[in-house]
Amino acid sequence: MAVDAGKQPAKASGTYRIGGDLQVDRLGYGAMQITGSGVWGDPKDPAEAVRVLRRAVELGVTFIDTADSYGPFVSELLIREALHPYADDLVIATKAGLTRSGPGDWRPVGRPEYLRQQCELSLRHLGLETIGLYQLHRIDPKVPLEDQLGELALLKQEGKIRHIGLSEVTVEQIEAARKITPIVSVQNLYNLADRGAEDVVAHCERNDLAFIPWFPIATGNLARPGGPLDAISTEHGATPAQLALAWLLRRSPVMLPIPGTSSVAHLEENVAAAEVELTDSEYETLSQTT
Repeated sequence: MAVDAGKQPAKASGTYRIGGDLQVDRLGYGAMQITGSGVWGDPKDPAEAVRVLRRAVELGVTFIDTADSYGPFVSELLIREALHPYADDLVIATKAGLTRSGPGDWRPVGRPEYLRQQCELSLRHLGLETIGLYQLHRIDPKVPLEDQLGELALLKQEGKIRHIGLSEVTVEQIEAARKITPIVSVQNLYNLADRGAEDVVAHCERNDLAFIPWFPIATGNLARPGGPLDAISTEHGATPAQLALAWLLRRSPVMLPIPGTSSVAHLEENVAAAEVELTDSEYETLSQTT
C-alpha cells in the first residue's frame, strides 16, 4: 500500500490519551534509527533523517518516541532541528536511564542526580519547557526503585515532565512503581512474532496504561513463502510489516506502535499500515501463530 500525496494515514489508527490528557494518534514513530550504526553517533545522511521526521508529521504522526541514549542525544537534536517549533498536537516522549560507552553498549544507571541531569539535557536538546512523557529506560537494580522514580516525581512536580512511563518491566514492577508515583505507559519488546510481554499488555489494558511495543514490525518466519502473513499480504496488497502493524493496532486500544526507520519510503510504507483493516478471520489467524 502506497501513500497518496497530502494524505495523513496515521489518522486512521485512532487516538489514545496518554495519562488521560495527551491525545495522540496511535501509530507513532520511533526515532532510534535516525542515528549512526549501533545507535551511535550521527547518521550517514543527516538530511534524510530530517526529511523522515518532517514527513512523519505530514503523514499525521503526532507521537514521536526517542531517548537521550540514542546517539547519545543525536536523535533528540535532529528532532529539534527538523520540527521545532513543534505543532501543538505533537507529543515527544523521551527516556533516561541507559548510558552509552560505544556502539551497541547499553548500561543502566538510575542514580537520582543522573536522571535529573539527563532530564535537564533532554529539555535543552529538544527545546522543550516540559517533556510530555518521560520514561525510565531501564530500572537500575543497584538503586532503590523509590529513589529512581522519586526523582522523576520531583521533576514532574517542578513542571519539567508531565507524565512518567516505564520500559522493559514486569507486571510486578509496574505495580511496585505505581505505589511510588502515577505511571501512564509501559514500553516493552512486543510484536507478532514475539509475545513474551502478553501479560504486561493485558495488565496495561486493564489499567488504561499506554503500551508502546518496541521492535513492532518483526515478523520472523511468519512472513515465509506460504506462511500466514504471505497469504494475507497477497489478499490485501500489503506488506508483511504492514500486516504486523495492523495486527498490533487491532490487538488492544492502548497499543501505540512506534515503527522506526531512516528512510522516507520505508516510513510511508509503515504509516500506511494504519489503513489496513484486518477481517476478524485474518486477525484470529495471525493471533494464533507465533
